[in-house]
Parts: sequence; structure tokens; C-alpha cells
Amino acid sequence: MNLPARASSSAVPATVANSRSGGRRWSRRRGVVAVFASLAVVGFAGAMVAPTAGALAEPVAVEGAETAYSMALEDTQNLTVTVEGAAIAPLERGTFTIYVTPKPTPPPQPAGTKGTSTSGGGGPAPYTGGGAPADWMAAAGIAESDWGYVNYIVSKESGWNPNAVNRSSGASGLVQALPCGKVPGNCFDPVDNLRWANGYATGRYGSWEGAYNFWSRNHWW
Repeated sequence: MNLPARASSSAVPATVANSRSGGRRWSRRRGVVAVFASLAVVGFAGAMVAPTAGALAEPVAVEGAETAYSMALEDTQNLTVTVEGAAIAPLERGTFTIYVTPKPTPPPQPAGTKGTSTSGGGGPAPYTGGGAPADWMAAAGIAESDWGYVNYIVSKESGWNPNAVNRSSGASGLVQALPCGKVPGNCFDPVDNLRWANGYATGRYGSWEGAYNFWSRNHWW
């Protein structure tokens, strides 16, 4: 009697063999895919980081914007750098004079005189010599062509009163000299006062006409 051949114990069914072969191929495929995925993640991360790093490394210039560097550079350019032996020009500064009226206002004191006032205060003596504006201007050496300008200013300043005194500032005489002591002689003497005013007008304003133009605009001179 012929018995069917017994299958060998080492034989593996075809389906099982195919399953094992396919599993090995799938495992390799998953490994390859994993490697490529890792490379893609690294590349993507590099692409994101690279522009940021470049932006941090390079300063961004904004037109018209001031930066700490630009301000420091401007300050540096304003510095004066000197070397041994170089001449340094002195810095020129403007000057100005402030007159503060003392309280109480002292009596005016003319330069170089010790006149006696009627009040006994030691100030210059008031004028009592008489005369007229034309006589005073002629004696002071003022050109007759300037008399109109002089008349305008003196009329505004003192009303042609030789003994006029501004009780607030102490300005005195026909042209209200301040202080009174700047007038050589007696600031209440009309000729002394006008002689000083003639030099003041031509020295400061170039002429009596210039003094008149300044006074008419500013109401002082």
C-alpha cells in the first residue's frame, strides 16, 4: 500500500515565505523613508534658522533712522583732535552787559566832578545857567544839519529839561545818560550832556540820523 509522502518538517509554506520576504523589504523601506524624513527635517530647520541668523549678524539700515552708532559717529566728528605743536584757536564768546538798578536809586555822580546838589546829597549840581536848545547844540559842536534829529530825541527823552532825572533808573540830563557819571563834566549841564551825546550818537549809530531812525523804531536809544 502506497502511503502519501509526508511533508518534510523543514519545508515552509509559500505564503509564509512570501510574508517573511515582504516584511524584510518593508522594514528596509521604512528605514530609508525614516532617513529621508530626518534629512528633510534638518534641511527645513536650517532653512528657517539661516535667514534669522543672517538678520542678526547684519545690521538693518533704515533710511532716516538714528542709531547709537550714527549718533556716536556724529559726536566723534565734532571733537577737536590736536597734536603736539598744533595751535589751538581760542573759543570766541559774545559778551553782554546787564544793568541792575539799585534800590534805593543813588543820586547820579558825574565823572571827575564833585558837584553839590541843592539837596545836599553829594550829587551833581542842577543846571541854572539858562540858555536855549539852539545855543546848547551849537556850543556842543553839533552840526546844524543834525539839529532836527537832536531835537526829536531830546524832546522824547527829557522835554529839553537839563535837570531831568528818571526816578526808576537814575538816567539824567537832556539825553538821559545812564549812568550819569559817564558824562564828562556835569551831566546836568546841557552842553556837557549834548557833547557826550554827540559822540554817543555818531559812535554807536554812525550819525544823528541813524540814532533818530533807531529811536523812532524802538523808542529808546
